[in-house]
Order: sequence, then structure tokens, then C-alpha cells
Amino acid sequence: MDVFACAGCGTELTAPVSRVALPVHTHHGRWEDLHPPLMEPATYAVDPRPSGPPWRSWKEAGADAAARQGVFAPVHSVSFGARNRIVIAPGDSRSMTLIPGKCEGYCRGVDGRAGPNLACEGCGRAGATRMDDCGMWQAVWFEPDAVVRRPSALPAGPPPDWDDLEHADRRVPPVEPDGSWSRRWEAAAGVALAHLVAVTEDRPVNLPAGPVAELLGHAVGRYLDPGPGARSLALAGPGIHPPRPRPDVPLVPRHPVTGEPWRPPGDEGAVVPLDSGVWAYLAHPGETSPMPATGVLPEGVLRDDYPLSPPPWCPLTPHHGAFEDTLARLPAVRGPRLRSYRDAYRRAVPPASAG
Repeated sequence: MDVFACAGCGTELTAPVSRVALPVHTHHGRWEDLHPPLMEPATYAVDPRPSGPPWRSWKEAGADAAARQGVFAPVHSVSFGARNRIVIAPGDSRSMTLIPGKCEGYCRGVDGRAGPNLACEGCGRAGATRMDDCGMWQAVWFEPDAVVRRPSALPAGPPPDWDDLEHADRRVPPVEPDGSWSRRWEAAAGVALAHLVAVTEDRPVNLPAGPVAELLGHAVGRYLDPGPGARSLALAGPGIHPPRPRPDVPLVPRHPVTGEPWRPPGDEGAVVPLDSGVWAYLAHPGETSPMPATGVLPEGVLRDDYPLSPPPWCPLTPHHGAFEDTLARLPAVRGPRLRSYRDAYRRAVPPASAG
């Protein structure tokens, strides 16, 4: 495991943490909602893309400079902040204090609009930003030049791998305890659909019967019109027998540590990556009762000894901001077909309602 220490005085600023993949919902929350921590305890992730202030409008930045920042289509603003910022759960931070006068927020917390708002208790150096306002996942972000990574005395457990996605604790249910759709599912669906639109160049898609069609069918229909010449989509990944023939579009998990998409051995064709927890639920839904039991139920029989959450009153709707932000960051969006698609999408969904 690692600890992060102040680059100025060496004070340790985190508990021991292990690296995992950056969650796909990192920058996509639901406004007017208070969210839980982004990261699991004792983990950290690195964001390779520029994030945070300073921001420049698309017109001010220009298409070439925006492309160097990883944005390939017009957006409201482009970040020229640091790359490789490090994120941890707030509970894993140590020896830092809030900086008075830099704790602005929208309504119910701080949003980091003025840059780092946490300072090292050892030397007073500002180098981290606490974010917990409504619409944001609670997190502490370190500027990459403000900290140094050191090995911890605590040994790390075995890192999660592809085979771990079959375990029940890796699955993310689509419905929250209050009966609403999971915010993580909404964001993950938006990100995956952007990749799906890019891979298919906005052509129709046929979904396989079962959980994929039941949970994602409405979402796919919102972004891809039905019609002739539909592409085939199917789940693919660890623990699943390779579908034959190969689907036009395999829906695959991201690695829980590297974030890279799973690929069939020897297959370099296009894939659509999906949040590993969401993929695990679709591929291995299993039985998720919180009550312990002995023995084994017959195949296909589910337990009924605890109340189930009521189903949401509306179909799953992908996070519009996650979809548009991801699509704008895919180089394929510069092609004429996808550019026309995105222009039509933006006319149908004005920016004010795309959060």
C-alpha cells in the first residue's frame, strides 16, 4: 500500500491506500443530491485528464488547444488544470486543514471552484481540494506536484483481477434502497452509450434478451433510432462463454485496477467498455439477499425473506452530461457522421437540461 506525503515538509497526508481504476462516474453526479464518497476506503485513483481550474471557453481555447486537452467537439468550457490529480475518500485524509476564504460552494458544501482549499498542517502548503457540494461525489483531490507517494509499512492484499468480477461483492445493483435508480448506473450508462454511438456511428443496435435489454433497452432507444441494418450487441468478458458468432459490438468490463477494457484473446475489434460493477451485475446477477442462510435453493428459486426495494417508476435514463462529455472526448466525434449526430442531439437536449 502507499501513503501520500506533503512535497514540502514530508508530513503524511493520507492513510495507507491502494491504487484502483478511476470510477467512470467521477465527474458525473446528479444536481440537488448529496452523494457518498467517490472512492472506497483505503483506495486512491489517478485522473489522467486535465481537471479543475483554470477553465477557458471553447471559443477562447480554440479547437487545436482543446484537442490537446482531450476535448474534440465544442463544449461550454475546457479545463486547463493539472493532469494526474490523485483522489481519495475524505476519511482517508490526514493532517490537513481547510483554508478560510476558499470554501465556496453552490449550496450545501464546497466545490473547489477557487482551487486547493486544504493546507498541510506541517508547513501550511496548499495542495488538496475537498469537494462535497450537492451533485458531487465526496472526495479529496491532491495536486500532483503537491505530494509524493511513498510505500507504506502495511502490505497490500492481492489486487482485484478479472476473475473477481464473478464475486457478489463486485456487483452494483441498479436500484438504490429508496427505490430510485443508482446514480452510478446512470453515469455508467451515459459513458457506455457514448462509446456505443461512436462504435456504431449512430446505427441501430439489437440487444440480447435478458438483463441487458430489460435494464438498458430504454436507454439505448433514446440515443439510437431503430431501423434496418442493426448491429448486434452482447455481453462478453471473464466467466462468459464467447458468443458465436462474434457480436458486432461486445459489451465488456473495465479492469478494476487499470481501467482498461477487457478484450477477447487475440481479438482487436471494437468493444464498448462498461463500469465493472455494472457489468458484473448484468453478467452475474446472482442472488443478493443480505440474510445468511444454510443449504442451497433449487436453481431459479429466489428467497423472499426480506422486503425488496420498489422498482423505479420510470425506465433507467442515462446521465446526459456523462454521455455528452464522453462523446466530446472521443476522437471519432470529429467525423462528419458523428458530428451531425452530436449537433442533432444538442438541439434535442439543450445544455441547461443535460446535467
